[in-house]
Amino acid sequence: DSVVTGEAETVWTQVLEDLQQGTLKKTYGGELVDLVKTSPARHDLVQNGYRLGSIQTARGCPLNCSFCTVTAFNGGAFRFRPIEEVVEEFKMIREKYVLVVDDNLCGTRTNHVTRTKDLFRAMIKAKLGKKWICQVTINMADDDELLELAAKAGCMGAFVGFEATTPEGLAEVHKTFNIQNNRDFKESVRRIQRHGILVVGSFIMGLDVDRKGIGKHIAMTAESYGVDILNLLILTPLPGTQLWKKLEEEDRIKSDNFPHDWQYYTLTFPVAEYRHLSWDDLVAESDECARSFYSRPRILRRAFDSLWQTRKPVNLVASLVSNFSYRNNELIYRQQRKEVDFSQGSAMQDRMPEAIQEPTRLAPQDMKLEVL
Repeated sequence: DSVVTGEAETVWTQVLEDLQQGTLKKTYGGELVDLVKTSPARHDLVQNGYRLGSIQTARGCPLNCSFCTVTAFNGGAFRFRPIEEVVEEFKMIREKYVLVVDDNLCGTRTNHVTRTKDLFRAMIKAKLGKKWICQVTINMADDDELLELAAKAGCMGAFVGFEATTPEGLAEVHKTFNIQNNRDFKESVRRIQRHGILVVGSFIMGLDVDRKGIGKHIAMTAESYGVDILNLLILTPLPGTQLWKKLEEEDRIKSDNFPHDWQYYTLTFPVAEYRHLSWDDLVAESDECARSFYSRPRILRRAFDSLWQTRKPVNLVASLVSNFSYRNNELIYRQQRKEVDFSQGSAMQDRMPEAIQEPTRLAPQDMKLEVL
């Protein structure tokens, strides 16, 4: 077997030549590539039957969140593909619905946003007839022109990483970018939704600041922000990230029987030693969060709220389909977790001497919920 690390374009030709000659190396190290020189994806080689096509317009992200592999894998600077090439590749995608796989489509600085607007204008001019979803940071909400162009270009959904419910949690994962200028998350979400774009809010459970009750608290926070869909993840150290390095140094990576244990690194299983929550606690909190947010009455209320906000029947349908899809996924995760013994995963605080344990604080459900 052979493993390619990094971006494959710079070594893939060599990999294929070595394969043909029977001289495959154990590893190949790819380097960051100039996206101006890369070829578009061969969508003609993809079999029919997929619900979503996919396309990438840029790589990299400067935020360098502690849990995220993007900066480690693709670098901390944005690298953009030529806009005309992106538009031409869009035309080659057979599917009507497309996932833009950029980890941060709009970027964080003025020049990033300017380029994204130019991309949207080119997509509008080309009359692609595609509907697409993307991943962005919450600053997308700050520019009405950007939102208007995104909607006209076909954007129907935006995945936003809120990550944590408190400033302390955001500081822990190195994403205080989210709360610059005293951001009002509820108003930011509403601004995106007013352009007919659904908002998927992603949160992480298992931070050092999290305690029992975090599941309900995340569900309440997501409801208070007004997101259409909640994506819940369990804090998972992935190789190359700051989080992996920190937990490895602290001997807190507990699912370490590799390669067997890689199957649990799906962001839906506990794999580390968490400060205040055992593995059983995390599973219970995750289930509670899903039950609360994805109850049928709340799904229906969100869907009709979306219709009321946008006056677009397609948003009602999209909200219902997405919510019930996420609900079904959570049921699958719950069933998968029932097949795993989590009893050996204790909380870090359970093994700390009582004298140095942190003082008891109010559980999240006892705190006053505020919109940051």
